[in-house]
Amino acid sequence: MDIQTIDQQYQQLQGEAQQVGQQLQALAGKLQTAAQGGNQDAREWLLDLREVALGVQTEQQQMSQVLQAIHAMWQNQAQQMQAMPAAMQPGYMPQGMMSQNAAMPMQQQGGGIMGALDGFLNSGFGRAMEMGAGMGLGDDLINKIF
Repeated sequence: MDIQTIDQQYQQLQGEAQQVGQQLQALAGKLQTAAQGGNQDAREWLLDLREVALGVQTEQQQMSQVLQAIHAMWQNQAQQMQAMPAAMQPGYMPQGMMSQNAAMPMQQQGGGIMGALDGFLNSGFGRAMEMGAGMGLGDDLINKIF
């Protein structure tokens, strides 16, 4: 999986989270209107909807924590690789042992492992995770619904 695909999948996940939030908000609005109109069941359903919304929020917060942990792991790997002497990094081959066709295999592959780590960490997903962004409903949306 490449970095662009990860970014696209993350954006799609964010979009779906927003869509769920909008759907919950719309349903809450209908239930509030019915409750204000005297429907006793609607008030009870509104409380049930609040429980569901809080459950979705908790799930999304956990997903955000998982994604942040994955990002932190990759960031740690990149730092360890940078601190490692070149001779110990994957793909290193001393100059005298390289054939003309195999010279600098890591550079031919777009930077090898370090390039992939750097690309991942500087991707839209990577930057969002570093800032602690999630895709959750958030307290403001829960408060807006109720």
